[in-house]
Amino acid sequence: MAKLTMAQALNQALREAMDEDDAVLVLGEDVGVDGGVFRVTEGLLDRFGAARAIDTPLAESAIVGVSIGMAAHGLRPVCEIQFSGFSYLAMQQLEGHAARLRWRSRGRFSASLVMRMPYGGGVRALEHHSESKEVYFAHTPGLKLVAPSGPRNARALLRAAIRDPDPVVFLEPKRLYRAFREEVPDDDEPMALGESQTRREGNDLTLISWGAMLQPTLKAAEQLAKEGTEAEVIDLLSLSPLDDTRLADSARRTGRVVIVHEAHRSYGPGAEVIARLVEKAFWYLEAPIARVTGYDTQVPFFARETDYLPDVARIVTSAHQVLEA
Repeated sequence: MAKLTMAQALNQALREAMDEDDAVLVLGEDVGVDGGVFRVTEGLLDRFGAARAIDTPLAESAIVGVSIGMAAHGLRPVCEIQFSGFSYLAMQQLEGHAARLRWRSRGRFSASLVMRMPYGGGVRALEHHSESKEVYFAHTPGLKLVAPSGPRNARALLRAAIRDPDPVVFLEPKRLYRAFREEVPDDDEPMALGESQTRREGNDLTLISWGAMLQPTLKAAEQLAKEGTEAEVIDLLSLSPLDDTRLADSARRTGRVVIVHEAHRSYGPGAEVIARLVEKAFWYLEAPIARVTGYDTQVPFFARETDYLPDVARIVTSAHQVLEA
Protein backbone atom coordinates (compact mmCIF):
# COMPACT_ATOMS: atom_id res chain seq x y z
CA MET A 1 0.00 0.00 0.00
CA ALA A 2 1.81 3.11 -1.25
CA LYS A 3 1.45 6.65 0.06
CA LEU A 4 0.35 8.78 -2.87
CA THR A 5 -0.61 12.35 -3.60
CA MET A 6 -3.99 12.93 -5.24
CA ALA A 7 -2.31 13.53 -8.61
CA GLN A 8 -0.50 10.20 -8.32
CA ALA A 9 -3.65 8.38 -7.19
CA LEU A 10 -5.62 9.70 -10.16
CA ASN A 11 -2.80 8.67 -12.50
CA GLN A 12 -2.88 5.19 -10.97
CA ALA A 13 -6.66 4.97 -11.50
CA LEU A 14 -6.33 5.92 -15.16
CA ARG A 15 -3.46 3.50 -15.72
CA GLU A 16 -5.34 0.64 -14.07
CA ALA A 17 -8.51 1.30 -16.05
CA MET A 18 -6.59 1.48 -19.33
CA ASP A 19 -4.71 -1.73 -18.50
CA GLU A 20 -7.95 -3.57 -17.81
CA ASP A 21 -10.07 -2.31 -20.71
CA ASP A 22 -8.86 -1.37 -24.18
CA ALA A 23 -12.00 0.75 -24.62
CA VAL A 24 -10.74 3.27 -22.03
CA LEU A 25 -8.72 6.18 -23.42
CA VAL A 26 -7.79 9.71 -22.38
CA LEU A 27 -7.97 12.86 -24.48
CA GLY A 28 -7.55 16.56 -23.93
CA GLU A 29 -5.16 19.47 -24.22
CA ASP A 30 -1.57 18.44 -23.37
CA VAL A 31 -2.60 15.11 -21.81
CA GLY A 32 -0.18 13.11 -23.98
CA VAL A 33 3.32 14.50 -24.51
CA ASP A 34 3.23 16.80 -21.48
CA GLY A 35 1.27 14.46 -19.20
CA GLY A 36 -1.34 17.11 -18.42
CA VAL A 37 -0.84 20.56 -16.93
CA PHE A 38 -0.83 18.98 -13.44
CA ARG A 39 0.87 15.78 -14.66
CA VAL A 40 -2.13 13.58 -13.86
CA THR A 41 -1.80 11.76 -17.21
CA GLU A 42 1.99 11.52 -17.05
CA GLY A 43 3.38 8.35 -18.61
CA LEU A 44 0.15 7.24 -20.28
CA LEU A 45 1.33 8.16 -23.77
CA ASP A 46 4.47 6.04 -23.39
CA ARG A 47 2.52 3.12 -21.98
CA PHE A 48 -0.53 3.10 -24.26
CA GLY A 49 0.45 5.03 -27.36
CA ALA A 50 -0.98 8.03 -29.18
CA ALA A 51 -4.22 6.23 -30.08
CA ARG A 52 -5.24 6.04 -26.40
CA ALA A 53 -3.56 9.14 -24.95
CA ILE A 54 -4.69 11.78 -27.41
CA ASP A 55 -3.46 15.37 -27.48
CA THR A 56 -6.31 17.49 -28.82
CA PRO A 57 -6.56 21.02 -30.19
CA LEU A 58 -7.47 23.82 -27.81
CA ALA A 59 -11.20 23.32 -28.34
CA GLU A 60 -13.28 22.24 -25.35
CA SER A 61 -16.50 21.78 -27.32
CA ALA A 62 -14.70 19.45 -29.71
CA ILE A 63 -13.09 17.49 -26.88
CA VAL A 64 -16.47 16.72 -25.28
CA GLY A 65 -18.26 16.29 -28.61
CA VAL A 66 -15.72 13.73 -29.84
CA SER A 67 -15.97 11.95 -26.47
CA ILE A 68 -19.75 11.66 -26.88
CA GLY A 69 -19.33 10.06 -30.29
CA MET A 70 -16.72 7.65 -28.93
CA ALA A 71 -18.97 6.69 -26.02
CA ALA A 72 -22.00 6.15 -28.25
CA HIS A 73 -19.96 3.59 -30.20
CA GLY A 74 -18.73 1.62 -27.20
CA LEU A 75 -15.55 3.35 -26.07
CA ARG A 76 -15.06 4.79 -22.58
CA PRO A 77 -13.34 8.14 -23.05
CA VAL A 78 -11.95 10.11 -20.14
CA CYS A 79 -11.62 13.66 -21.42
CA GLU A 80 -9.79 16.39 -19.56
CA ILE A 81 -10.78 20.04 -19.50
CA GLN A 82 -7.61 21.83 -18.44
CA PHE A 83 -9.41 24.08 -15.92
CA SER A 84 -13.08 24.05 -14.95
CA GLY A 85 -13.36 27.70 -16.02
CA PHE A 86 -12.93 26.54 -19.61
CA SER A 87 -15.74 23.98 -19.41
CA TYR A 88 -18.48 26.47 -20.28
CA LEU A 89 -17.33 26.30 -23.90
CA ALA A 90 -18.41 22.65 -23.87
CA MET A 91 -21.73 23.09 -22.07
CA GLN A 92 -23.82 22.76 -25.22
CA GLN A 93 -22.26 19.38 -25.96
CA LEU A 94 -22.48 18.28 -22.34
CA GLU A 95 -26.03 19.45 -21.59
CA GLY A 96 -27.50 19.19 -25.07
CA HIS A 97 -26.12 15.76 -25.96
CA ALA A 98 -24.16 13.83 -23.30
CA ALA A 99 -26.76 14.33 -20.57
CA ARG A 100 -29.65 13.57 -22.93
CA LEU A 101 -28.37 10.72 -25.08
CA ARG A 102 -29.84 7.84 -23.03
CA TRP A 103 -33.20 9.65 -22.74
CA ARG A 104 -33.23 10.80 -26.36
CA SER A 105 -32.49 7.32 -27.72
CA ARG A 106 -34.88 5.61 -25.28
CA GLY A 107 -31.99 3.63 -23.86
CA ARG A 108 -30.43 2.48 -27.14
CA PHE A 109 -27.31 4.59 -26.60
CA SER A 110 -25.50 5.95 -23.58
CA ALA A 111 -22.66 8.39 -23.10
CA SER A 112 -20.33 6.46 -20.82
CA LEU A 113 -17.73 9.18 -20.55
CA VAL A 114 -15.90 11.02 -17.78
CA MET A 115 -15.11 14.72 -17.98
CA ARG A 116 -12.23 15.40 -15.59
CA MET A 117 -11.30 18.93 -14.64
CA PRO A 118 -9.40 20.77 -11.91
CA TYR A 119 -11.60 23.20 -10.00
CA GLY A 120 -11.52 25.59 -7.08
CA GLY A 121 -9.15 28.22 -5.74
CA GLY A 122 -6.18 28.35 -3.45
CA VAL A 123 -3.32 28.04 -5.96
CA ARG A 124 -2.75 31.73 -6.83
CA ALA A 125 -4.12 31.27 -10.33
CA LEU A 126 -5.41 33.70 -12.92
CA GLU A 127 -8.98 34.48 -13.95
CA HIS A 128 -11.02 31.49 -15.19
CA HIS A 129 -8.67 29.16 -13.28
CA SER A 130 -10.25 29.19 -9.79
CA GLU A 131 -13.99 28.66 -10.29
CA SER A 132 -16.12 26.41 -8.10
CA LYS A 133 -19.37 26.28 -10.05
CA GLU A 134 -20.34 22.66 -9.50
CA VAL A 135 -24.00 23.64 -9.31
CA TYR A 136 -24.11 24.13 -13.11
CA PHE A 137 -23.50 20.42 -13.58
CA ALA A 138 -25.41 19.14 -10.56
CA HIS A 139 -28.51 20.96 -11.85
CA THR A 140 -28.39 19.12 -15.19
CA PRO A 141 -30.51 15.94 -15.41
CA GLY A 142 -28.54 13.04 -16.84
CA LEU A 143 -25.16 14.07 -15.42
CA LYS A 144 -23.47 12.69 -12.34
CA LEU A 145 -21.11 14.93 -10.38
CA VAL A 146 -18.26 13.73 -8.20
CA ALA A 147 -15.78 15.72 -6.07
CA PRO A 148 -13.13 13.70 -4.20
CA SER A 149 -11.42 15.05 -1.11
CA GLY A 150 -8.21 13.01 -0.89
CA PRO A 151 -5.94 10.59 -2.75
CA ARG A 152 -7.64 7.38 -1.63
CA ASN A 153 -11.21 8.30 -2.49
CA ALA A 154 -10.04 10.09 -5.66
CA ARG A 155 -8.61 6.86 -7.03
CA ALA A 156 -11.66 4.79 -6.03
CA LEU A 157 -14.19 7.33 -7.34
CA LEU A 158 -12.42 7.76 -10.67
CA ARG A 159 -12.43 4.00 -11.18
CA ALA A 160 -16.17 3.98 -10.41
CA ALA A 161 -16.81 6.93 -12.73
CA ILE A 162 -15.06 5.23 -15.64
CA ARG A 163 -17.18 2.10 -15.13
CA ASP A 164 -20.44 4.06 -14.90
CA PRO A 165 -22.79 3.78 -17.90
CA ASP A 166 -23.69 7.49 -17.79
CA PRO A 167 -21.68 10.73 -18.16
CA VAL A 168 -19.80 11.75 -15.02
CA VAL A 169 -18.32 15.19 -14.34
CA PHE A 170 -15.28 14.55 -12.15
CA LEU A 171 -14.17 17.67 -10.28
CA GLU A 172 -10.61 17.52 -8.97
CA PRO A 173 -9.75 20.08 -6.24
CA LYS A 174 -6.45 21.28 -7.62
CA ARG A 175 -5.19 22.72 -4.34
CA LEU A 176 -5.13 19.11 -3.10
CA TYR A 177 -3.19 17.58 -6.00
CA ARG A 178 0.02 17.58 -3.95
CA ALA A 179 -1.18 18.93 -0.60
CA PHE A 180 -0.80 15.65 1.31
CA ARG A 181 -0.37 11.91 0.87
CA GLU A 182 -2.57 8.98 1.87
CA GLU A 183 -2.17 5.25 1.77
CA VAL A 184 -3.85 3.94 -1.38
CA PRO A 185 -4.52 0.18 -1.60
CA ASP A 186 -2.74 -1.78 -4.29
CA ASP A 187 -5.92 -3.71 -5.07
CA ASP A 188 -9.05 -2.22 -6.58
CA GLU A 189 -11.20 -0.53 -3.93
CA PRO A 190 -14.84 -0.36 -5.01
CA MET A 191 -16.70 2.83 -4.15
CA ALA A 192 -20.20 3.63 -5.35
CA LEU A 193 -21.11 6.98 -6.82
CA GLY A 194 -23.79 8.82 -4.87
CA GLU A 195 -22.63 7.78 -1.40
CA SER A 196 -21.19 10.15 1.18
CA GLN A 197 -18.83 9.26 4.03
CA THR A 198 -18.78 10.15 7.71
CA ARG A 199 -15.23 11.35 8.28
CA ARG A 200 -15.63 12.17 11.97
CA GLU A 201 -18.33 11.16 14.41
CA GLY A 202 -20.03 13.51 16.84
CA ASN A 203 -23.39 14.25 18.45
CA ASP A 204 -23.35 18.02 19.01
CA LEU A 205 -23.16 19.44 15.49
CA THR A 206 -23.07 18.28 11.85
CA LEU A 207 -20.50 19.80 9.49
CA ILE A 208 -21.03 19.02 5.79
CA SER A 209 -18.45 19.66 3.09
CA TRP A 210 -16.67 18.20 0.05
CA GLY A 211 -13.56 18.61 -2.10
CA ALA A 212 -10.84 20.93 -0.85
CA MET A 213 -13.07 22.37 1.87
CA LEU A 214 -13.08 19.09 3.75
CA GLN A 215 -9.61 19.75 5.20
CA PRO A 216 -10.44 23.08 6.92
CA THR A 217 -13.74 21.55 8.03
CA LEU A 218 -11.94 18.66 9.74
CA LYS A 219 -9.51 21.09 11.36
CA ALA A 220 -12.44 23.19 12.60
CA ALA A 221 -13.98 20.05 14.10
CA GLU A 222 -10.74 19.34 15.96
CA GLN A 223 -10.69 22.89 17.33
CA LEU A 224 -14.29 22.57 18.44
CA ALA A 225 -13.44 19.29 20.16
CA LYS A 226 -10.86 21.10 22.29
CA GLU A 227 -13.71 23.35 23.43
CA GLY A 228 -15.90 20.38 24.33
CA THR A 229 -18.04 20.24 21.17
CA GLU A 230 -18.04 16.98 19.22
CA ALA A 231 -18.85 17.72 15.59
CA GLU A 232 -19.74 15.07 13.04
CA VAL A 233 -18.11 15.71 9.66
CA ILE A 234 -19.70 14.38 6.47
CA ASP A 235 -17.86 14.34 3.16
CA LEU A 236 -20.42 14.44 0.35
CA LEU A 237 -18.06 13.06 -2.35
CA SER A 238 -20.94 13.12 -4.82
CA LEU A 239 -23.27 16.07 -5.41
CA SER A 240 -25.39 14.33 -7.99
CA PRO A 241 -26.79 11.97 -6.97
CA LEU A 242 -26.84 13.43 -3.46
CA ASP A 243 -26.78 11.12 -0.45
CA ASP A 244 -29.39 13.01 1.56
CA THR A 245 -30.18 9.97 3.72
CA ARG A 246 -26.88 10.18 5.60
CA LEU A 247 -27.20 13.95 5.91
CA ALA A 248 -30.72 13.73 7.32
CA ASP A 249 -29.79 10.97 9.76
CA SER A 250 -26.96 13.08 11.15
CA ALA A 251 -29.08 16.23 11.33
CA ARG A 252 -31.81 14.40 13.24
CA ARG A 253 -29.24 13.25 15.78
CA THR A 254 -27.31 16.52 16.28
CA GLY A 255 -30.06 19.07 15.57
CA ARG A 256 -27.52 21.61 14.29
CA VAL A 257 -25.88 21.85 10.86
CA VAL A 258 -23.20 23.95 9.15
CA ILE A 259 -22.44 23.54 5.43
CA VAL A 260 -19.05 24.55 4.05
CA HIS A 261 -18.26 25.14 0.37
CA GLU A 262 -16.13 27.52 -1.69
CA ALA A 263 -18.75 28.01 -4.39
CA HIS A 264 -20.69 31.28 -4.45
CA ARG A 265 -23.29 31.58 -1.71
CA SER A 266 -26.41 32.47 -3.70
CA TYR A 267 -27.99 29.41 -5.34
CA GLY A 268 -24.91 27.41 -4.35
CA PRO A 269 -24.86 23.67 -3.62
CA GLY A 270 -25.42 24.35 0.07
CA ALA A 271 -28.89 25.68 -0.69
CA GLU A 272 -29.92 22.30 -2.12
CA VAL A 273 -28.48 20.51 0.92
CA ILE A 274 -30.50 22.81 3.18
CA ALA A 275 -33.67 22.13 1.16
CA ARG A 276 -33.19 18.37 1.51
CA LEU A 277 -32.62 18.69 5.26
CA VAL A 278 -35.72 20.85 5.67
CA GLU A 279 -37.72 18.21 3.80
CA LYS A 280 -36.33 15.27 5.77
CA ALA A 281 -35.26 16.55 9.18
CA PHE A 282 -36.99 19.90 9.84
CA TRP A 283 -38.70 18.92 13.09
CA TYR A 284 -35.40 17.73 14.57
CA LEU A 285 -33.47 20.97 14.00
CA GLU A 286 -32.64 23.06 17.06
CA ALA A 287 -31.26 26.06 15.13
CA PRO A 288 -31.24 27.52 11.60
CA ILE A 289 -28.82 25.78 9.24
CA ALA A 290 -25.73 27.90 8.56
CA ARG A 291 -23.51 28.21 5.50
CA VAL A 292 -19.82 29.11 5.25
CA THR A 293 -19.17 29.82 1.59
CA GLY A 294 -17.40 31.84 -1.03
CA TYR A 295 -18.85 35.26 -1.75
CA ASP A 296 -21.09 36.41 -4.59
CA THR A 297 -18.20 37.89 -6.54
CA GLN A 298 -15.68 36.61 -9.03
CA VAL A 299 -12.88 34.71 -7.32
CA PRO A 300 -10.28 37.42 -6.58
CA PHE A 301 -6.65 37.28 -7.62
CA PHE A 302 -4.12 35.80 -5.21
CA ALA A 303 -3.67 38.93 -3.06
CA ARG A 304 -7.27 38.55 -1.81
CA GLU A 305 -7.91 34.89 -2.56
CA THR A 306 -7.46 33.68 1.01
CA ASP A 307 -10.07 36.21 2.18
CA TYR A 308 -12.55 34.73 -0.28
CA LEU A 309 -12.09 31.06 0.63
CA PRO A 310 -13.70 29.59 3.77
CA ASP A 311 -11.14 28.90 6.49
CA VAL A 312 -11.04 27.31 9.93
CA ALA A 313 -11.80 30.57 11.75
CA ARG A 314 -14.94 31.26 9.70
CA ILE A 315 -16.17 27.70 10.16
CA VAL A 316 -15.63 27.76 13.93
CA THR A 317 -17.35 31.15 14.24
CA SER A 318 -20.35 29.89 12.32
CA ALA A 319 -20.45 26.73 14.46
CA HIS A 320 -20.47 28.85 17.63
CA GLN A 321 -23.41 30.87 16.30
CA VAL A 322 -25.39 27.72 15.53
CA LEU A 323 -24.60 26.17 18.90
CA GLU A 324 -25.68 29.33 20.72
CA ALA A 325 -28.89 29.83 18.74
